Amino acid sequence: MLGGMTAPTFSHELTVASALAREAGALLLAHLRAGFTVEHKTSADDPVTVADREASTLIMTALAAAFPSDGLLSEEETDDRARLGHDRVWIVDPIDGTKEYSTGLPDYCVSIGLAVGGEPVLGVVYAPETDELFSGVVGQGVFLNGQPVPAPGSGPDWRIAVSDTEHGRELHRTSLPGMKPSGSIALKLARIAAGQVDATFTMSPRSEWDIAAGHALLRAAGGDLRRRDGRPVRYNQLRPHIEQGLIGGTPAALDWLEGQLRGHRLPVAHLGLTPSDPAWTLLPESDRAALDGHPGVNVRHASGEVLALLVVNPGTRQVERAEGDAFHLDRLTRDVTRALGTTQS
Repeated sequence: MLGGMTAPTFSHELTVASALAREAGALLLAHLRAGFTVEHKTSADDPVTVADREASTLIMTALAAAFPSDGLLSEEETDDRARLGHDRVWIVDPIDGTKEYSTGLPDYCVSIGLAVGGEPVLGVVYAPETDELFSGVVGQGVFLNGQPVPAPGSGPDWRIAVSDTEHGRELHRTSLPGMKPSGSIALKLARIAAGQVDATFTMSPRSEWDIAAGHALLRAAGGDLRRRDGRPVRYNQLRPHIEQGLIGGTPAALDWLEGQLRGHRLPVAHLGLTPSDPAWTLLPESDRAALDGHPGVNVRHASGEVLALLVVNPGTRQVERAEGDAFHLDRLTRDVTRALGTTQS
């Protein structure tokens, strides 16, 4: 009971979202059988297909009809800022893991989340290739194909779901135990909520649509997802991107993983750094004075040390400064390019 009123169960919302996820999944499988052309937004790591767009249209049209008073946000639709005036907002990624989908790998999913007051409260993640439907509401538990999921693991051999891209580029060179590379982060979070793995982290930023549904599932399972600097993730923001790496999992696994990341000095990117961000204090005092108020300060850092600095004018995409270790600067440049588009030296 809240203020004398019964807390919402979201049963209708869960039914609608689950049906839409399955319908969109069937559409994706049909496109796989028929074949399609792959396009790219900013790089080979950022593909898009006709299936993304058609699945998005299917989901967004149906959500708008079923819940006309709610806001909507999808990766594949033009952002309607009217959503900012809504307390309830559906956040959709029609294919999380398009790279895997477009190359014939099974590690992709349909992701539909509902945020209320900036908090993720409902999540549905559907993996078409394995016919796994993960669904849940915060306070009501998580279900896999309608059945309650098992209790989370208790360690000490934690299973850590990591990005296959990040693993291929640099994580394979570390001795972090228990790593299991895979594609979709939404599916990673759903599998943590279902007790199939225990925790995850990223070095690069993600967007709201990548994680909203999975975050809700994780919360429903008693876990959490947060920024690598410890701050919470809030949804339905003006710019729907979490401009730094993330870490999430069940409580015990999450505590263990945070210690491991510090001990292995695993880096994290932070785009659009401001004086209010903890990582701002890592800049030399002269840089803090010179860059205060600049909208395009981007860093990659680990264990209190700035590994790379990239200062870009967001309007012109002109690179104003590029400093640091060549490897980390390349990784940071990739993150900034994905966020802004191609930069100019």
